[in-house]
Amino acid sequence: MNDLVRQHTALSESDLEWLHLLVSEWQLLSDLSFADLVLWVPTRDGTRYVSVAQMRPNTGPTSYQDDMVGHLVPRGRRPLLDAALDEGRIVREGDPEWREEVPVRVESIPVRREGRVLGVIARNTNLLTVRTPSRLELTYLQSASDLAQMIAAGSFPYPGEQSEMDASPRVGDGLVRLDADGVVQYASPNALSAYHRLGLASDLVGHHLGQTTAELAPSRGPVDEALVKLASGYAPREFEVEGNGGVIQLRAIPLKPKGVRIGSLVLLRDVTELRRRERELITKDATIREIHHRVKNNLQTVAALLRLQARRMDSVRGREALNEAVRRVGSIAIVHETLSQNLDERVEFDEIADRVIAMVAEISPGKVDCRRTGRFGILDAEVATPLSMVLTEVLQNALEHAFAPGEQGAVDVSAVRGDARPGSGRLLITVQDNGRGLPEGFDSRQAGNLGLQIVRTLVEGELGGTFDMLPVAEPGRGTRVVLDVPVADRR
Repeated sequence: MNDLVRQHTALSESDLEWLHLLVSEWQLLSDLSFADLVLWVPTRDGTRYVSVAQMRPNTGPTSYQDDMVGHLVPRGRRPLLDAALDEGRIVREGDPEWREEVPVRVESIPVRREGRVLGVIARNTNLLTVRTPSRLELTYLQSASDLAQMIAAGSFPYPGEQSEMDASPRVGDGLVRLDADGVVQYASPNALSAYHRLGLASDLVGHHLGQTTAELAPSRGPVDEALVKLASGYAPREFEVEGNGGVIQLRAIPLKPKGVRIGSLVLLRDVTELRRRERELITKDATIREIHHRVKNNLQTVAALLRLQARRMDSVRGREALNEAVRRVGSIAIVHETLSQNLDERVEFDEIADRVIAMVAEISPGKVDCRRTGRFGILDAEVATPLSMVLTEVLQNALEHAFAPGEQGAVDVSAVRGDARPGSGRLLITVQDNGRGLPEGFDSRQAGNLGLQIVRTLVEGELGGTFDMLPVAEPGRGTRVVLDVPVADRR
């Protein structure tokens, strides 16, 4: 719609926003009218109309099998459009049109904003299935007529009260028509069923909806006057009411076809099961976060016990082995701590990487500067946990073997995300130091170092990636570890 309006018409950006607001609400008019709606806007030179939006009803057969958006029609070909635009009134004159052996009643509703007619809504009703209307259908049609008059007067939709189309109740979910005092004139079967869910034992017709709703909602004190006002439809609002184990969502729409409020439409939907499932998910998420928190605490306890045992050992090699185990457990604890603070099983791994780098840097025998470049991005928990251990082992190996005690140096950790196909990608991690380099004839696959065995097992076996350890281009000038891991594209 933006492209069509800007390309063909002289409407301002504020006018375009009004049309967007109208289109976000006009499913209501289409369903109440049992009719297709097409929004026509005059072109910049005033010689043609361009159709910028279309809506089909959920309550009846369509009048248009084809998409009408983008069609251009010369002025004069559709007299009802001309009359509605020029005279600023709803035009219903004329006989039904025949389209592919289907009779269609055509009406034109001017779209007004701040006294100017921006365009015209063509309302097209398929008459093939016309029969004697029921009370529900008569209520729908009367409500549609009131809304059409409000659109023609520029008083609907209500600015600042735009509803979420996917979340708001629709006509078929349940409809209540109120008079000016808030008394129910008509309630659809679905609306009545929703109120029965709240505990209503009688019919709604003839009862004051606001007072009835407030009485059904649990309250420790006096009747909630705000709820009475909301449910009486005095203002355009959406709200929920809970009682008797049920939850209903309501949307009030004041009807002012001639500038004076004559009543209200209240659309409502039983959302009891939806809210129950949402609460279950919230409880489940809280439980998962609590589990991660407890796992983190248990891992920290294990690390503390290992650290205590290391201090009591006389063997230097045994003490070093236990300290390495402490760091391995600590890297896993960092991941679980991050997961305990999230709403899903995904983590921003850059924070974890920085903490792992800082933790391992504490054991550096020299003055080594560890830094990170690039972004790991968001990773799933099943990737983050083994990857944190891999990063710990690689860094620990670099700091222990690349530099002599007291020697200065640097270790750079680089992360690059690259897409292989939509929804998936690769994570390329490079850990490079400027230390003494690899021994002559070194082969990472044959090395018996426990840390490298852990890295190879996790990267190739659990992460499905590749691992390589190479000397830097200049001999004796450092070592480069390259990790290539498949990851979901969640950046």
